[in-house]
Amino acid sequence: MSASHGDDALTHDHVFLGADHRRNERRVWLVIALTTVMMVVEIGAGTAFGSMALVADGWHMSTHASALLISALAYLYARRQARSRRFTFGTGKFGDLAGFASAIVLALVALLMGWESLRRLMQPVAIDFSEAIAIATVGLAVNLVSAGLLRDDHDHHHGAHHHHEHNHHEHGHHHHGDHGGGKDNNLRSAYVHVIADAFTSVLAIAALLAGSRFGWVWLDPLMGIVGGLVIAQWAFGLAKASGSVLLDALPQGEDLPAEIRAAIETGADRITDLHVWQVGPGHHAAIVSVVTPQRQEPSFYKKKLSGIHELSHVTVEVTLAGAA
Repeated sequence: MSASHGDDALTHDHVFLGADHRRNERRVWLVIALTTVMMVVEIGAGTAFGSMALVADGWHMSTHASALLISALAYLYARRQARSRRFTFGTGKFGDLAGFASAIVLALVALLMGWESLRRLMQPVAIDFSEAIAIATVGLAVNLVSAGLLRDDHDHHHGAHHHHEHNHHEHGHHHHGDHGGGKDNNLRSAYVHVIADAFTSVLAIAALLAGSRFGWVWLDPLMGIVGGLVIAQWAFGLAKASGSVLLDALPQGEDLPAEIRAAIETGADRITDLHVWQVGPGHHAAIVSVVTPQRQEPSFYKKKLSGIHELSHVTVEVTLAGAA
């Protein structure tokens, strides 16, 4: 069995942030700024002109900005603490934690939307159609600009891939990669928030236009219920994706264990224990225990795994067949 690697094992970096971490962080802050400006303008204009609809939508924008703040602060904290020794596998999962928290907030928004819509369906209220349509249209424009800024168009692999060897014991070996790729659940959560808001605006505009033309006042709350159900479904998908990473479950369709076995078990060598988990967007760690009839150095198996670029941190343990 491999022995302890000693304090020297802690001297190398475990930075497993996504390749677009800084870019995504800047874009989220930009969207927060855009949303905050819109919020201030709406609340200010609503107060000045006596429009409760404008004031209400302004406060709605404030909750939207608060939800986006979760993503922005997660990016900031993960970057600043990336080399902290307290996080032995880095801070790459902070984005997934923020994504899970955002999914809960999104689910609560969907619940409140559904409740308010049901209440208005049972007790209809007068609607100023022209003003409401104007507000929804401006909100839709802001959300579409925000969605364009947050759209993840850099999922493909890019950047140099390199390894750093740290030999501490004949049975133990690590290698690290610095590469892009992988889904950023933190960016996805911010994107889902603005898309959900845009989707709500589209439904509201459609319902208000129909209501102003045909007098279907009931259509507005009905669209609110439909929107709440769709947003709840999106929240569930986001919670499932980010929660799976937090619980070290590999995404469906990703079979790194099979790739590792195919690379290692080419002769008489056999893997007796294998653990693979995600430590950041596009970064995975693995612990591989190999039983072999001929003694090999861990570096021998490291070379076999070097073609799997998703692996950023690998520990290999080598045991002779028949050894106690």
